[in-house]
Formats: sequence, C-alpha cells, structure tokens
Amino acid sequence: MSKFFASIEPQHRDFIEKQRLFFVASAASASRVNVSPKSADTLRLLDERTAVYIDRTGSGNETAAHMRADGRLTFMFCALDGAPLILRLYGRGRALARGGEEYARLLRSAFGGAEPPGARQMILLDVESAQTSCGFAVPLYDYAGERDGLDRWAASKGEEALDAYRREKNQQSIDGLPTGLYEEEELGA
Repeated sequence: MSKFFASIEPQHRDFIEKQRLFFVASAASASRVNVSPKSADTLRLLDERTAVYIDRTGSGNETAAHMRADGRLTFMFCALDGAPLILRLYGRGRALARGGEEYARLLRSAFGGAEPPGARQMILLDVESAQTSCGFAVPLYDYAGERDGLDRWAASKGEEALDAYRREKNQQSIDGLPTGLYEEEELGA
C-alpha cells in the first residue's frame, strides 16, 4: 500500500543513503517523458525538503530542458537488495549552472569541493512530497561496482573538448526545447 509524506522522513533518508542507484524522471507538456538512471554517489540530501545531485555530461540534457519548460521532477529509489521498498520524491527542480555561485557553494558544503570528471551542472529538487510503495515486484540484484567509462571518457576529452561537446549536444532537448545550459553566459552574467 502506498503512503504519502510531506517531506523526507528520517527513515527515508536512511533508505536513500544506502542506495547505489536512483532514477530521475521529467517531462514537459509537449515532450517525451525522460527517465535517467544516476549513480547515487552524486546525490546529497540537504534537508528534509531538498535534494541535489551533480549532473554529468551526457549525450543529452533532457532533465534541464524539462525543468526549464515545466519544473516537475521526480527522483525514484528502489531496493535492489534487502527488504523491498520503492521511494519517490516529487517536486520542482532547477539546474544550477556549473561555475555559478550556488553551484560553487553546494560543491563546497555538500560535496566537500570534489567535482567528478565531466560535471555539467547540478540538479536541485525542492521536495513537495515523498511516497513509499511496497516494491514487491522489484527483482533482487547484486551490486558489482561502479562503471568507470564516463570518468575515462571525460578525462580523455579534457575541459575544452567537454565544453565544445556540451555546446554541440546539450543546449537543446531531443524535442528541441532549450536547456539554458549557457544562458548566463549569453546574458553576459
């Protein structure tokens, strides 16, 4: 039976901090729905109503485009081992520009100043509600380790080539929505 909560409860925090994987879901009214898996090592719970993760350079930037157009964002966690549980965090999201003041502050305070290779922006979720459900149908999986392909790819490109890649591939969603990735730069900020 599912149950709703007004914020992230202590037992939710405990569950989230044990996960190695989470999913981010977003959409705009005239777009495809996007669901992306993320490594939980990039995620931090700032308080009972705020979560943030470091978003890394990829072939698309759907989440940022959807938040800019609509703002709705969901994070989903599911137990792949141990007791079954699915936990969703619903809310409104926004992208924090890499190199911006808020990004820099959170990088220091929440991530100890450590930025993974290929960091592109941070995605911040203002949690409006949390929902738990049974998770009985989620299969059991054994964790084998993190993949290092993205780290190696980003390190081999270097910062200048990553910037060129983001300018080519990450400024619009697959549906043509702007992501705002270089908006501050374009506005002369």
